[in-house]
Order: sequence, then structure tokens, then C-alpha cells
Amino acid sequence: MKRRVSQLMLLVTCVVSAAAHAGEESIRLVDGAGRDSTASHCAICHSLDYIEMNAPVMNRAGWEKAVQKMIARFGAPIDEAAARDILDYLTAHYSEAEPR
Repeated sequence: MKRRVSQLMLLVTCVVSAAAHAGEESIRLVDGAGRDSTASHCAICHSLDYIEMNAPVMNRAGWEKAVQKMIARFGAPIDEAAARDILDYLTAHYSEAEPR
């Protein structure tokens, strides 16, 4: 009985893991300079759909604050050059809000 439960739990884990990964594949960021750096750095910790979800309320200052928070508070491994590339990319392609 324990073996059967273990097998079932393993199967459920594999299915859930595959489904979660499959959903991530459909997210494609807008083409442009800095896209690859943004995708690779951001996807280490969270889904890329956070970028699209936040875009309607973000401007350059908002993205800068978010990138710095990821580095300072969450320890994102992003150096200064990559942070600038990410900020420029997000500002150019995912900023909808008026400057505050």
C-alpha cells in the first residue's frame, strides 16, 4: 500500500511539474535589445508573466525600483550592466504608465 501511494505521489508530482513548465513556454517577451538578458535573469526566480501583468502600471522609475528590489531584497544575481539592459528593455517595451 505504501509503495502504491508513493508511486501515485510521484506521478502527481511529475504531472504538476510538467504542466507548470508547459505554461511557461507560452510566454514570449517582445523582441528587442535586452530581451534575452531580461528573460534569463528574471525567469530564474519567477514567471515572465509578471512583466506583462505589471506593465500597465509601470514606468521607468517603477521598473528601476523593481529591478533594484530583486537585487537587494531577493538576491537576484544581476550585475550593473545587466540591470541597465533589463531596465532599458522593460522601459522600451513594457512601460505604460505616465511618469510620476
